[in-house]
Amino acid sequence: MNASSMEKNICELFAGVGGFRVGLEASTKGTNHAPWETVFADQWEPGRKRQDAFDCYCTHFGKRPEYSNEDIGKIDKASIPDHTLLVGGFPCQDYSVARTGAQGIEGKKGVLWWQIRDTLEAKRPPFVLLENVDRLLKSPASQRGRDFAIILASFWALGYRVEWRVVNAAEYGFVQRRRRTFIFAYREGTAYARRMTTADPLAVVNHDGFFATTFPMQESESVNEGTLPTQDLAEISDSFAFSFETAGFMRNGCIYTTKAVPDYNGPHTVLRDIMDHGVAQDFYLGDDLAKWEYLKGAKKVERTARNGHKYTFSEGPIAFPDSIDKPARTMLTSESTTNRSTHVITDLDTGRLRLLTPEEAEAIQGFPKGWTDTGMTKRFRYFCMGNALVTGCVKRMGETLNVIFENEP
Repeated sequence: MNASSMEKNICELFAGVGGFRVGLEASTKGTNHAPWETVFADQWEPGRKRQDAFDCYCTHFGKRPEYSNEDIGKIDKASIPDHTLLVGGFPCQDYSVARTGAQGIEGKKGVLWWQIRDTLEAKRPPFVLLENVDRLLKSPASQRGRDFAIILASFWALGYRVEWRVVNAAEYGFVQRRRRTFIFAYREGTAYARRMTTADPLAVVNHDGFFATTFPMQESESVNEGTLPTQDLAEISDSFAFSFETAGFMRNGCIYTTKAVPDYNGPHTVLRDIMDHGVAQDFYLGDDLAKWEYLKGAKKVERTARNGHKYTFSEGPIAFPDSIDKPARTMLTSESTTNRSTHVITDLDTGRLRLLTPEEAEAIQGFPKGWTDTGMTKRFRYFCMGNALVTGCVKRMGETLNVIFENEP
């Protein structure tokens, strides 16, 4: 380990049950890399008297003063301890902004991106790693690319450069077809930023950058280029649109982006590999098989809009049951309820159809078995996993970060 390497202090916002922390801590276990230390974490579930996710977090990591169960919007960002890595998964929402008068802008209320931005402005951490849904790059539908451009312009205004990648976890060997946008930002003045200052943008995206190192992709022959017209977020909100692809790089307002095609030849995990034996009877389907077949099947249903207009709603079939020789589909917060998106699998021991167990849901996200068995209801255990991320993806990013941090003065 480089004795002069940067301290590895994490601030974890929207912490959930600790997915980022699980992955990052796993990246140093059994290695000579210095461990990660979480100096601040915040998790608050609005509208819930029980704060089960926070309780789960504290069960595993201890209940400490630096772990907050408050609305992040009410926390003075200057009071957050200094940190070198800010992480968090935040919702995809409408990021439009409005001018407040002669000076300044105001983000749409309730949008949690602005809490991240305020933390960046107050604390200026050298590195940032964020997660969001894949549709972030094309949001909103009426002005595609605007929301992501606002995020990029926010980073630019604060002196950061940004790389991004949409990663389907299953395409890199994990047991879930979960597509998520990951954002890696680094402050100007870091050794990593200096290396990227003169780097060829195509090389950054193809093989030299953070995501290309972590999640190799086939060489792209070119990048699409664009420019953020300004750091004025209100102006971007009013007029900007751009076709962001699934891999990209932004420095000094210049955008370079291309479609990422994974280049992975390692092992793959499928549902069968993580399934439990001896599953309790209450997980098996009962006499409602016909309802499940309807929910999973193709259908055309006549509906009436609020204005009285009649239209036909159509949807294609979903495999029923789910193949256990493939990775799981994207797990949602509604997992285990009687709906179209819930997994139904064939039990290994009995051959009967059943739902996933909470432990299998945890395994699909890469958490240790029983992680959410901390006093919350079974239903909320599924909810927490639907809200979580694939910790194995974070572990791989942590392995790349370990090297980056050890090359920082």
